[in-house]
Amino acid sequence: MRLNEWQLAFEAFLLDETAADAGLGNSLIGGPTLNVGTGLAIYHNAYKARLLDVLRNDFPTIWHWLGDAEFDQLATAYIRQQPSAHYSLRWLGKGFEDFIREHLVREQSAPLAELAALEWAFTLAFDSPAGTPLTIDAMATLAAEEWPTLQVKPAPSLQWLRCAYNSVAIWRSVKAEADFPESQALASPQVCVIWRSELVCSYRSLASAEADALDGLLNQAWNFSELCAELAVTYGEGAALQAVTWLKQWVQDGLLERLQR
Repeated sequence: MRLNEWQLAFEAFLLDETAADAGLGNSLIGGPTLNVGTGLAIYHNAYKARLLDVLRNDFPTIWHWLGDAEFDQLATAYIRQQPSAHYSLRWLGKGFEDFIREHLVREQSAPLAELAALEWAFTLAFDSPAGTPLTIDAMATLAAEEWPTLQVKPAPSLQWLRCAYNSVAIWRSVKAEADFPESQALASPQVCVIWRSELVCSYRSLASAEADALDGLLNQAWNFSELCAELAVTYGEGAALQAVTWLKQWVQDGLLERLQR
C-alpha cells in the first residue's frame, strides 16, 4: 500500500463508523501491550472526541442549553453530515447554524440557530485581521471640506446579527454563570454588533434608529452628508449633532475604517 493510499484509508476509517478495512489493518503492526484493533479504536474515538470538544468550545451556550447528551447527539449528526474538510479545526463549526435549521423542527431550530449564529460571530470577530480602524485623532485631522463626502466601511472584525430572540441575554447568562433565562421572541428584532479590539471581543445591541443609521453608512454607501439628510427627517435641526454623536461612538468602539475612493 502506497503512502497516499494508506492516508486515504486511514482518513476513511476515522470518518466512518465501520471497522478498518483489511488493507489498513494489515499495514500496521501491534505491540506487546496494544494490538492493531485496539490501537485503531483509540485513534477513532479520540478523533471524534476532539471534534466534539471543538464544537463544545465554539458553542458553549448551546451546549449549556441542551446538556451533554443532547448536544453530543446533535454535534455528532452534524459531523457525520459535514465532516471536517479544512486543515484547521477552527472552521469546523462554520455550517452549524444552517445544520440546526435543517435538522430540527422550526419551533426549536429558530432560537437555537440564532444562538449558533451569535456564538459563531464571536469566533469570526476574534479571528479576523486587525485592519486599520478610524480613530478620534484621525477624525480630528479631517478638513471641513472632507466631512460631507466622508465614507466608511466596516472594520474587518465587525459582525452584524439581527436577533429575533433574546439570544444575547441567554449568551450573557452563561458567560456570567448566572441564571439561564427562558428563550423568548423579542417584541421587535434587534441588531447586535460584535467586534474585536486588541485581543478582546466586545458586543453591543443597537436601538433601531442607530442600527438604521449604521446600516446606511455600511451597506447603502451613505456619506456623512447623506447620513445627516436621512436623520433630518426624524431629528430636524439636531440631525448633524446626532450623526456626530453616533459616529464618535462607532469610531471609539473601533467599528469603522475610512473608505478611500
